[in-house]
Amino acid sequence: MISVIFPVFNEQDNLDKLYDTLNQVVNKVPRIKFEFIFVDDCSTDRSPEILQKLNAKDERVKIIRFSRNFGSHTALSAGFHHSKGDCAIVLASDLQDPPDLILKLVEKWERGSKVVWAVRSKREGESFSTKIFSKLYNFLLNILTDIKVPPLGTDVFLADRIVIDAYKNVVEKHSSIYLIFAWLGFPQDQIEYVKEARYKGKSNWTIGDKFKLVIDSILSFSYLPVRFISILGVMTAFLGFIYASLVFWNFIHGEPVQGWSSLMVTILIVGGIVMIMLGVLGEYLWRTFDESRRRPHYIIEYQIE
Repeated sequence: MISVIFPVFNEQDNLDKLYDTLNQVVNKVPRIKFEFIFVDDCSTDRSPEILQKLNAKDERVKIIRFSRNFGSHTALSAGFHHSKGDCAIVLASDLQDPPDLILKLVEKWERGSKVVWAVRSKREGESFSTKIFSKLYNFLLNILTDIKVPPLGTDVFLADRIVIDAYKNVVEKHSSIYLIFAWLGFPQDQIEYVKEARYKGKSNWTIGDKFKLVIDSILSFSYLPVRFISILGVMTAFLGFIYASLVFWNFIHGEPVQGWSSLMVTILIVGGIVMIMLGVLGEYLWRTFDESRRRPHYIIEYQIE
């Protein structure tokens, strides 16, 4: 059996079309049994009602609804934890990721790959800013972490059961589920596809969500921010000693450094550097504190098998 996981948040205009398209695809491989896991991230539109109707007419449709909005990565995590298939595939609910990718991913999986990535070769219907952000995000990951990702990124992948079981041992909250699966290792392969425009509606992925993903990804998989703090501290101290030497040299030669402006510039620069250092350390400390509380990653309001 193969599990297909869909994170859902206010997708009432796309779900029926998604289900119909999904049916057309999976009917091409009658030898394979499927389950469709829709993780409702506390939608406020008619998505829960539509999902329940799909469940009533198709036993393959499973529903998990969160008690509040926990985010798409958490929704995917819940899908993996509740999946029963020999492998699981992640797809978007807005039809940007065509369901016929399922057949291509399964083909690679049946050849022995434990993780198969669907790499975007092109993005249709996306704004210029979204494309630039995606490229910048993937560029930073390749530079700042030891995990290599495609320049245009990926939103779709297949994971074998052995990989899913390994993922269940990962307990950290603030991270990228895609990077975790890449970090787990195992034989990996990829296919290419064109990411299509949304069928209907607008993306719920906000600037705040994007910024949080960048911070979480870098802090979870790179030691460079802390190393940067150390280097910046040493450089600042070194410049401070040079400036102090200059002041002392001018003083003994009867030419003390004059000017309130130079003093304020020095204070502001050093103060700004210190605040940046404290901010980076604060990000690490907050994540450590949040993990130590051991709150559940998500709360399920109801689950329909």
